[in-house]
Amino acid sequence: MNKIVQILLINWFTFFASLTSMVFAQSTGTKVTIPVGGNTWQTTEVSGRQKSITNDGIQAWDDEAAVFHTFFRVNKAGSLKLWMRAASQEGESTVQIKIGDQSKNIRLPEQEFTDIYVGDWNLVDTGYVKIELKGIAKEGKFYPDVASYALEGTAVEGDIKFVKNNEGNFFYWGRRGPSVHLRYPVQESVEAKWYYNEITVPEGEDVVGSYYMANGFSGGYFGIQVNSDSERRVLFSVWSPFVTDNPEDIPEDQRIKLLKKGKDVNTGEFGNEGSGGQSFLRYNWKAGNTYKFLLKGEPVGNDYTEYSAWFFAPEEEKWRLIASFSRPKTNSWLTGFHSFLENFIPEQGAFERKVIFSNQWVADKNNQWTELTDAVFSADNTARQGYRMDYGGGEDAKGFYLRNCGFFDDYTPIGTVFKRSPLKREPEVDLNNLP
Repeated sequence: MNKIVQILLINWFTFFASLTSMVFAQSTGTKVTIPVGGNTWQTTEVSGRQKSITNDGIQAWDDEAAVFHTFFRVNKAGSLKLWMRAASQEGESTVQIKIGDQSKNIRLPEQEFTDIYVGDWNLVDTGYVKIELKGIAKEGKFYPDVASYALEGTAVEGDIKFVKNNEGNFFYWGRRGPSVHLRYPVQESVEAKWYYNEITVPEGEDVVGSYYMANGFSGGYFGIQVNSDSERRVLFSVWSPFVTDNPEDIPEDQRIKLLKKGKDVNTGEFGNEGSGGQSFLRYNWKAGNTYKFLLKGEPVGNDYTEYSAWFFAPEEEKWRLIASFSRPKTNSWLTGFHSFLENFIPEQGAFERKVIFSNQWVADKNNQWTELTDAVFSADNTARQGYRMDYGGGEDAKGFYLRNCGFFDDYTPIGTVFKRSPLKREPEVDLNNLP
């Protein structure tokens, strides 16, 4: 054989073997597939939304500044092999994938969806792992579409946590992140008419999409939100006893009726997560300040209960009425005392937030106050299924706290009971002369 031809053949076989190794690396165990659509966030936004992330993964990726972060959680350290299922349909493209301090550039020829072997890593710790993906070069308009990652190795032989599928719209809930709650036990013998709580959102923890709910009760909830970069709200809602997500379906005799509302307060109906009456005040509350919340619930006869909410801001040094609602088919004093923290914008589910609840009290129908010093921690179905494990709570010198999202490693077991020291600081409010 001609020596030049022999050299060319050797080089060709070496190249082919290398390419085959990259794309079809030998699998030695069971792969775990991470769907990109439910576990990935984009660090840059286009027109106010992360347009490239869909339920099917990364698509129409044309933003050269975009960086995508995909998260999963491991409970074992060890080896990790990584594949990426991708399609480069507008010419050749090159992307970079990084885990920890180690990055690899992957060249994708023009092709339909293929499982492409990315490389090996060694995970030295447990907890959340971040896969970072960014574009290096492309021939066409778009970088490749990416549907999923596949994992293999000793690090993934344990219990792997991630948002597994979109059945029941779990990608939506998984991308929002776990909601976390505190339940405040109150003796059943207490006929509670008043419920008082205080909220402090630490500086830097006021993430867009957050609802810091102070006074939750069996019929509704009352707290503060970050609705956008320019708008914040005080929100008070009461559910209809008729169970539906569409307020138009509520029969007339089961609709929440507005009795009063405060100055500049907007009122209407809400749906999608139950339905009922809603009120909100646009108010530029500030992180680091402490705000006070007061709720009144009182049965008034004819199978009706009235609920009223007041808000106290230190910037104004006065109580504001938010609204009073009448709830039909209800004859009850206040029950079901709780607080919660949630993110209501899926694109914000990769950012951690925290809130402190302090100085909880209830007063009975005779206006006698009782301090609440115990709280039971819980979380929603996203957490209970193990789709997201970035949830926590606890108590410190300031009160009880909740935190969620951001893919932090430590989490609080659901059902944990917290106890705080009594403050013995009874609410300073004249219950007979509220606005």
